[in-house]
Amino acid sequence: MTDVTLKVEGMSCGHCKAAVEKALKGLPGVAAVAVDLAAKEVAVRFDGTEIGIDAIKSAIDDAGYDVVS
Repeated sequence: MTDVTLKVEGMSCGHCKAAVEKALKGLPGVAAVAVDLAAKEVAVRFDGTEIGIDAIKSAIDDAGYDVVS
């Protein structure tokens, strides 16, 4: 498993948190998601043999949020 923490702009409330969690938890290979609204961070644990970081970033972007790092 691989752990990554991404800086994500545009998240400000519980709805934002739920939207990002839903977008990522539905992806194959994603084992865990933790959203920290105060830090504007999303921590993701995933199986790199099933999904890559670019697909994870795309899912966050598709949910309407901007991955900045």
